[in-house]
Amino acid sequence: MAVAFASTADLRDQPLHFDQLAPSVYAATADGDPNVLVVTGDDGILVVDTTATPAMAQPVIEKIRAVSSAPLRFVVLSHYHAVRTLGASAYDQATVVASRGTYDLIAERGEADYQSEFGRFPRLFRGADSIPGLTWPHLVFEHRLTLRLGRTEVEVLHFGRGHTRGDTVVWLPRERVLFGGDSIDYRSTPYCGDAYLKDWRVTLQRIRALQPQVLVPGRGKALQGSAACDAAFDEMDAYLKDVYEITAAGAQGGSLKAAFDHAYPRLKERYGHWFIFEHCIPFSIARAYDEACGIAEPRIWTAERDRELWAQVHG
Repeated sequence: MAVAFASTADLRDQPLHFDQLAPSVYAATADGDPNVLVVTGDDGILVVDTTATPAMAQPVIEKIRAVSSAPLRFVVLSHYHAVRTLGASAYDQATVVASRGTYDLIAERGEADYQSEFGRFPRLFRGADSIPGLTWPHLVFEHRLTLRLGRTEVEVLHFGRGHTRGDTVVWLPRERVLFGGDSIDYRSTPYCGDAYLKDWRVTLQRIRALQPQVLVPGRGKALQGSAACDAAFDEMDAYLKDVYEITAAGAQGGSLKAAFDHAYPRLKERYGHWFIFEHCIPFSIARAYDEACGIAEPRIWTAERDRELWAQVHG
């Protein structure tokens, strides 16, 4: 039986949840979809990640306006992927903040990624005609940037390569709230197509050392309490270890198809109940295969390459 390509069969809207996690801190979440963090300070609002289109950002903005009328001052991009960045123009006049690695990836492969993700996630790109073009950061940082919203301090941090080479997390030290971007997902299958899998586990431990009391993952529900946060880090680390090691075992002397046939059933047994497993796992296995074969830098994904991979592993 043919397997529907990526998330093209996923056309049902997910309910949008807008939950208060701490004073002036909110998370906009929907099952398996990219999450958004909102910080409402005394003199402005900071938003982390923007959805894929300005039209899709409007329901989030409506939720924000229900709790604050302060100006939208900052938009932080957790990484360069289109589903996170292309809704930024809905936050008119806000300063867009990104790491140097994210800026470079937008320049290098942002347009290819837009076309790739548009083909894989049609539901998330509703209102694509409202996208004015790629989102370009106004403020670029190297490793650490501190932003202030009145009395609220927000740290924007790049700990190293992982999901991409530009991954950014957002940390509120007083509230001990962490937004992980896709550096850490929770029971929503991480996409590893642009990943540095061995580096990612090291970076994950650096992020974990912040010891958050509240964790908003890139996808999946927000978690409260140190025990729940620790469990999420454990699960994420196990997934990264398994994707690389199981794929590498199947890659020895064989083709990508052979590696996929070895890894897919083993990974499905452990993680098949996570959101978007069927969508993400071929891309993750493909990247693990490349890394195991010595291809250090992730190759650029295009809409054409996406389809070729799907036909190769499922054909």
